[in-house]
Amino acid sequence: MKYIGQTHFNHEDIKPKRAVLLCNLGTPEAPTAPALRRYLRQFLSDSRVVELPALLWKIILYLFVLTFRPKRSAALYKKVWTQQGSPLMVHSLAQQKQLQVNLSAAGLHDVIVETTMCYGQPSVSRVLEKLKQLDVREIMIIPMYPQYSGATTGATFDSLARVLMQYRWVPQLHFLNGYHQHPLYIQALATSIQQQITTHGQPDMVLFSYHGTPLSYLKKGDPYHCFCHQTTRRVLEHLDWSAGDAKTCFQSRFGRNEWLQPYTEATLIELAEQGLRHVVVICPGFSADCLETIDEIEREAREVFLEHGGQKFHYIPALNATSAHIEMLSSLVQQQLHPVAPLKQQSSNSVNCSADHPKATSCPSA
Repeated sequence: MKYIGQTHFNHEDIKPKRAVLLCNLGTPEAPTAPALRRYLRQFLSDSRVVELPALLWKIILYLFVLTFRPKRSAALYKKVWTQQGSPLMVHSLAQQKQLQVNLSAAGLHDVIVETTMCYGQPSVSRVLEKLKQLDVREIMIIPMYPQYSGATTGATFDSLARVLMQYRWVPQLHFLNGYHQHPLYIQALATSIQQQITTHGQPDMVLFSYHGTPLSYLKKGDPYHCFCHQTTRRVLEHLDWSAGDAKTCFQSRFGRNEWLQPYTEATLIELAEQGLRHVVVICPGFSADCLETIDEIEREAREVFLEHGGQKFHYIPALNATSAHIEMLSSLVQQQLHPVAPLKQQSSNSVNCSADHPKATSCPSA
């Protein structure tokens, strides 16, 4: 393998440059069939996401999924698209901006905050190249998935590793593999539920709806299902509620195989038919609102509940760039990256890299 070397060194920089990388799943660049086809081809080609025999899945993907799904998905994205772009991208960039402000206020002036997507743009390779050009030597990586899953957090690790394994000089890394029980995360979720109740009244039931994964992943040892239930339990404990006040369910199925249950749609139908009239849905597994929350829950799930006899349905938005969410992210960063005291100035204004490697005839950009 031909490794990518560092093209320049700044020997006069007395403080190390560091970065926080907020990593999310990804989003198409436009609500069009061609854009969705590019995005879905990359996303669904990841063996972390679809664990089927490669040849079999490639036939299904190219002959069926990429033939029909892009047009249907584009129609759904058009319903949620904004003037600034996809909701996921808009919220992700707002999180980046607010976290940068928060860290600077906490004394971490040298830390650069960037956003990247595992699939689509801004790509992992592009953002890491940007950080390399800025001489960033230490990176904290935060996959924006509170509950670890191989299909999300694991896929994020793979995306970064595929790029960094080509680097001759790998930066120091801090990889966060989840925060599903972090006290500030639990508190932020509980506060959003309390605010909802203050505005709209006590519901008959609160549904904690998490993104689903195939049941086979759980049987093979993926901890995601357990982590989702732990998050729900911690929030109920924080609210001092009983287990009967809420239900954990799973949404966003794909394909015909059995996924984690109970399914969100089936649960809403069951609750309506049992006579419950007011439900609230929160999606703790989504750090930012996107197609799966705005369309699938706030529109589709609402319609299902009301069509089967329900009367009041409310969706609690994701934490997005709220102050509580940013404080939690800032806390995670500060646990790993502390303010760096300035180093003593060099005795001479002239810095010659030959003192570090005397056999070198020159040093790029020195």
